[in-house]
Amino acid sequence: MDKKQKYRKITFFRDYFQTFFDKQTKKVKAKIVWTFDLIEDLQRVPETYLKHIENTDGLYEIRVQSGNDIFRIFCFFDQGKLVILANGFQKKTQKTPKREIELALKIKAEYENEK
Repeated sequence: MDKKQKYRKITFFRDYFQTFFDKQTKKVKAKIVWTFDLIEDLQRVPETYLKHIENTDGLYEIRVQSGNDIFRIFCFFDQGKLVILANGFQKKTQKTPKREIELALKIKAEYENEK
């Protein structure tokens, strides 16, 4: 069977994302995995699923919705094709909490310093 080409590869940095993922329900985990597959497989990912965060240097959010629950997983690109996952959280307000963005930027800086 021919494995179809992936446009991106999602990878974890440390256990920031894993910690968040482990706390989710089975249903939410399945939706997150489904969304990751979509991001890896589609050449152009709709903003519904992956969106650049304004006024940040290359920070993106992966958007996951399961029922009425909305989740955001921050990520950034490395070498154009590698998607590095940072922190994730459940979104309860219209605006993304500043501290979550700050944490994601801190993780990104950490990653870049270690490369």
